Amino acid sequence: MADQQFDVVIIGSGPGGYVGAIRAGQLGLKVAVVEKDPFVGGTCTHRGCIPTKALLENADIWSKIQKSKEFGITVGDAHLDFAAGQERKQSVVDKSAKGIEFLFKKNKVERLTGFGRVVSPGIVEVKGADGAVQRLQTKDIILAMGSTPRDLPHIKADGKRILNSDHILKIGDVPKSMLVIGAGAVGCEFASIFARFGTKVTIVEVLPQLLPIEDEEISKEFTRLFKKKGIDVYTDAKVESAEVHDNGVRCVVSAKGKQLTFDVEVVLSATGRRAVTENCGLEAAGVKVERGFVQVDELMRTGVAGIYAIGDIVPTPALAHCASAEGILVVEHIKGLEVRPLNYDHIPNCTYTDPEVASVGLTEKKARERGYDVKIGKFPFTASSKARILGDANGLVKYVCDAKYDEILGVHIVGPHATELIAEACVALELEATSESIARTVHAHPTLSEAMMEAAEDVQGHAIHI
Repeated sequence: MADQQFDVVIIGSGPGGYVGAIRAGQLGLKVAVVEKDPFVGGTCTHRGCIPTKALLENADIWSKIQKSKEFGITVGDAHLDFAAGQERKQSVVDKSAKGIEFLFKKNKVERLTGFGRVVSPGIVEVKGADGAVQRLQTKDIILAMGSTPRDLPHIKADGKRILNSDHILKIGDVPKSMLVIGAGAVGCEFASIFARFGTKVTIVEVLPQLLPIEDEEISKEFTRLFKKKGIDVYTDAKVESAEVHDNGVRCVVSAKGKQLTFDVEVVLSATGRRAVTENCGLEAAGVKVERGFVQVDELMRTGVAGIYAIGDIVPTPALAHCASAEGILVVEHIKGLEVRPLNYDHIPNCTYTDPEVASVGLTEKKARERGYDVKIGKFPFTASSKARILGDANGLVKYVCDAKYDEILGVHIVGPHATELIAEACVALELEATSESIARTVHAHPTLSEAMMEAAEDVQGHAIHI
């Protein structure tokens, strides 16, 4: 069989690969996507963002039902049907995947199922499940293989008692107790889901704070609210061992000089992810890999002509929307359009817990480390009429600004709908807005977005409602 000819071949169909492919199709490039799974969408669609947020929505509705009497609504005989919730989650996932397949057809993206390997610049081999090998010739290759859960050296996930983020999405029942190792977004989101479903949750983090990448003040408030939900929190702590027995797992945790023992039904290991780069032919093709990550320049070029890399396999934020932006950047560069490198300070972080956390830009600590003379503005949701209407008046909005020019350097939110509110801050940073320009932008009343305005006003010391 003759080699197939393409302008672009993308290995991986996650949010980096599939978005890049669709943009390539829009630009008239002949593009193929190689995916080893029988479905498209990658981790985000099938084992990450989409199914997790579907379960979080279930937990949100369950929590609202528990509080319905506060709103004058009595709900009779409410019970949690976890299996039905899992079915709904899968329905959301399946519809999302079918949507991507439709967009591939619409934009003439050819989808090839099999394991993709770079033979050399311009040649990709695809090995199907039946062992048959196809060769693709292409002008450019985009590596977008994504990531997979990473085990701790001394605690290996078995899919039964010690789970990773893939396994826990498939469990059939709500466990009575759970110990979560790792308090990043993944660990905290699953802790938030199952605590609201009735699981006794303990979360252990080796670093000094939950959500370690977030602003310290935001993390402190988040931790306070998390504990109020009944979640036991241990920071500066390490899980020394997790021994599986017939009825569960016995965990030994060292925390601030003390050794603690926990007997739990399951353990969730949420200690990060590793890039999928093995057996992909990268080293033989001359692609540089350091500490597991493909090395790229500001335009995602690997150093080998015609080979680019995006998403979780490169040392940039491991976020779906970041991968998508990188995919578009690369394809537009290949097409010859004028592009500019991504400003990774402007990539938002979102954690869909209860309470939600979202941020963009520099934390207060990082801004000071970079030498800025910093001014801070804050507004608590306790002073927000809309937050009180929602029955969720916890948390705050915090601005980090440059005192000299008033430019907004970062915005950090913990509280209701933080992951939606952060979009305004993303636009503000991209347009180099000042706190004064946000403060003078009239926001509708009553809305949660008024907290964005009032926190900006507080930078200048004249917030109205505090």
